[in-house]
Amino acid sequence: MAGPTLGEWLSEGPFTLAMSSGFFGFFAHAGLISVLEERGLLPARVSGSSAGALVGGLWAAGLGAARLERELLELRRADFWDPAPGLGLLRGRLFRARVEALLPVRGFDECRVPTTLSVFDVLGRHTRVLGSGALAPAIVASCSLPGLFQPAWVERRPLLDGGILDRPGLAGVPAGTRVLHHHLAQRSPWRRPGSSALEPPQRAGLVALVVRDLPRVGPFRLHRGAQAFAAARRGAERALGLAVVGDRIEV
Repeated sequence: MAGPTLGEWLSEGPFTLAMSSGFFGFFAHAGLISVLEERGLLPARVSGSSAGALVGGLWAAGLGAARLERELLELRRADFWDPAPGLGLLRGRLFRARVEALLPVRGFDECRVPTTLSVFDVLGRHTRVLGSGALAPAIVASCSLPGLFQPAWVERRPLLDGGILDRPGLAGVPAGTRVLHHHLAQRSPWRRPGSSALEPPQRAGLVALVVRDLPRVGPFRLHRGAQAFAAARRGAERALGLAVVGDRIEV
């Protein structure tokens, strides 16, 4: 007997939306969010790393899917490109200013759903989960890809991309939680081929959605963002009608 479709499974009860890191993968995450919002399948909790932290944090703060789409598709390299000497090409000030300007609220406690974002603590060399305090610095820290961005300082600690050790963005999600995990399958520019970190996570109550062959986007390929957004939307729309078999759906 066939199991429920993904759409039916999401409708059965509260779920957490967890979104993985992935080089400039925020276009694809935004495509998924737009479909969930249209269908009224809204998460009760949001978690993420890097690209997932950016989209999850902005949405949880109250930025609707249509506004997210518009802002991302209008993004230009000059909006965040501020090279400066330091431990990374970009200082990150332009990026932080843009995030702060977009956020409808300032703190985690003002978000419409509980939100946790993963970051990498440089001095402690471990993942930290941020879920309280100022939201913009946490988003920026989680997106601070080594080499591209200089470390972001939060509470006097240098922080980098949450995907370094928590690529799935699940560190802040309690065990036993029903989770829809949006897994970006494309290879990271700083992970070796075949790395286990590139595989969808497995845990009880989690269903991973994997949209294959998404267009690769980067700071010099921002024009592909619209293609990635549209491809993720098509994949999510198709996936909602497919039966949940095992712990993942690939489209």
